[in-house]
Formats: sequence, C-alpha cells, structure tokens
Amino acid sequence: MVNLNDASLAPNPTGGWSSSLTSVASAVIATTVSQEMIQPMGVFDADGHYLRQAVLWRDRPLMTEPEAVPDTVETLPGRWIWGGILLNHFGHFLTETTGRLWAVDAVKGDVDGIIFVSKRDSDEDGNVVALQKYHEMFFDMLGLTLPIKIVTKPTRVELLEVPGQGFGIGTMASGTAEFRSFVRNRFAKDLAPVGGDKLYISRSGLSAIRGGILEEPRLESLLAADGYEIYHPQKHSLTDQIARYKAAKQIVALDGSALHLLAMAGHSGQQVAMIKRRDSDASVSIFNHLAAFLQRAPLVVNVIMQDWIRSDRTRADRFSVGELDFAKLGGELAAAGFIASAESWKCLTDVEAKAAIAEVEKQLKGKLTFTPAPRKNGKAVRAVAAEKPAEPKVNARREQRMANKAAEPTERRKRRLAQNN
Repeated sequence: MVNLNDASLAPNPTGGWSSSLTSVASAVIATTVSQEMIQPMGVFDADGHYLRQAVLWRDRPLMTEPEAVPDTVETLPGRWIWGGILLNHFGHFLTETTGRLWAVDAVKGDVDGIIFVSKRDSDEDGNVVALQKYHEMFFDMLGLTLPIKIVTKPTRVELLEVPGQGFGIGTMASGTAEFRSFVRNRFAKDLAPVGGDKLYISRSGLSAIRGGILEEPRLESLLAADGYEIYHPQKHSLTDQIARYKAAKQIVALDGSALHLLAMAGHSGQQVAMIKRRDSDASVSIFNHLAAFLQRAPLVVNVIMQDWIRSDRTRADRFSVGELDFAKLGGELAAAGFIASAESWKCLTDVEAKAAIAEVEKQLKGKLTFTPAPRKNGKAVRAVAAEKPAEPKVNARREQRMANKAAEPTERRKRRLAQNN
C-alpha cells in the first residue's frame, strides 16, 4: 500500500504530504543557474537534511538534491511561506507556481511573506529578477497582500513554512481539496461577469512558433456564424479575460493555457468544449483541471487527422500544428448542443492543407519546416529528428555564466582533492 505521507513519492490529490505543512527553522534555500528541466535546488533543514516536501513534481521530481548544503549568501529573518519556483510561462505559472499558495489560509499566526525561487539569477539584461505584471495581477485576484520575495542566491531563512504541493500537472491537475477550496473562496471573488453567452477562445493571433491548428480562421468563421464571439485573450487584461470566462455559458477552445485560467474562474453552469490540437498528454491535465474545479467534465473533441511536427522536434507537442477533420468536429459540437448544425463544416482539401502548412512555415524564422508525423492506431508516434535542424539562438551571457560554473570544482571534487592532498 502506498504511503501518501512519504515525500519521496509523488504528491497525491487525495492528501498525504501534498496537504501537509512542515515548519523548518534555520532553513537553507539552495538555488541554481541551471536551465535544465530537472534542477539541483530546494530546501535543507538546520541539520543539512534535504526537504523533499519542498520539491516540485510533474509526474517526476523536477528538483534534485544538490551535492552539498550551499554556503548562504543572504540571511532572511522572520517567518516565511515556501512558494516554490516562480515560472514565466503562463500555463506553467498557473499550474506549478500556485500549488502551495493554499498555505496562506492554513498557516496560523503572522508571516512575513512568500518566498519563490527563480530559474534565473537575473533577467536577460542582467537586472534583478522581478514579478511580471500578470504575476502581480494574478496574486491580486487571489487577494494576496503578503510581500513576495524572489530568491536567486543561497539564502538562510529564520523560519520557513513548507506546504506540500497541492496542485500541478499530470496527476495533480485536479488539485487537493485544500487547494480547490483556496481558489474557490478567493480567486476573482468580487469580479463581475461581463460578456455574451458564447465564446471561442482563439489562438490564431499568437505567433506561429507557439503551434496551433491549420486554418484556425476557418474554424472561427464557422463558430462566428453560430453566434460565438472570437476572443483573443492575449489582447486583453487578465481582469477582462476572467470576466468574460465567468459570463459565457458555452465556451469552445483549443487545448492550451487559457483553459487553466477558465478552470479557476469558471463555474458548473458552463458548458465547455476542448478541441485537441496535438496528440499529447497535456490535454489530460487540462481535462482534469476543468472537471475538478468546474465540477463538470468538459466535452473533449479529438478529430486530429494529422500532426505536423516542426523540424527541430521529434514528436507532437506544443510547437506542432494539428490538421483537424472539420466535418467531424462540427458533427460532435452539434451533437453536444454547441452549434445548431454542422451542414457547412467541411474538411480541408489536400491542396488547402499544403498551402496552410506553407503559410505557417513562412511565418517562422530560420529554416524550420513541418513534416507529417508517423501515425499508428490513429495516433502520432515519435519521428526521426531532422538531420539539420535550425540553429538555436545563443544567449552569450548565459553561455558564459554556465562556462564559469562548469570551470569551478564541485563540492565533491573539492573533497576528493583535499583527501588526495
């Protein structure tokens, strides 16, 4: 039987360590400048034990124990709440930066603020890492008044309250009861609904580098003919987005970050249709988030005929482009009551699909191209990477920083050299 209180195991939305609070006196926060997905960082207690309750999971731990407790650069007096990693990608910020904020209501007594660590020790121009505008607006929507501190150097904290991870991607997308209650009771509580009954959340105004579907404008035209407002969230404030999401009774969208915000702002009286745009497990997390928070499962429409994979990738992902069967899509939406009829919904011809792919390629910089993914049993499978993918952009400052770090002996090498001498 799995022990849910074992913090070396994955957090669980039903409880266990993901719903626990751990007080750590004289805690040491270890930071890193690594840009890898899995990073050596986290929290140590006063005895030098690595605190696994502070680790971020995404079906696997994204933090690993550093080789040694770092020498602290800063000392922070007072009592603080561990917030985890501050992420800048909107969807990952919503799902992975917010997962410990439930502790704001759970911690008893006064606290001095919330601590986040950054993946970077400074921004691209060498400036101190700071909250972005949408970070601030989101925290305001939660009614957070505590100071926020972003740590980029090893720091000793007088008293650190470490909440378990109550939300995330994968198995944690439904959130713990504590996290769902925190969002339900706080998020945009006083913001009034504004807008019409039918809303299509579009991606067509985003850069082609972010992926999407072929001929999304055609989908928009078909939905607009049925009374849907075509809404481009990136053109509106966070406040406006939430107000629109609260007001709509029927919402159609491609799978993506916007649906995570809808899950936090919406309600059970809404009918939501999520159209899959790529053969990826990302849509499972979005489904679980919507179903748990809205207390009503969304309609999932999977009518992908072909995944078009970018030449520097090997599988369908957030950068790929989906070719949808518009006729089947219309049929499923009509059957579920989202549209009146699918009579005018037609598939793209081969000529139209090729022209659409050529247009997407033209919008991308460099020599990136798209190729159809191999398919097996109706799903995309991993492809062979292109022989000459486009050269990645080089961040000279980051390269130099990483080179300097690599040139420094690690703690393990220092100890070995000392023993040899």
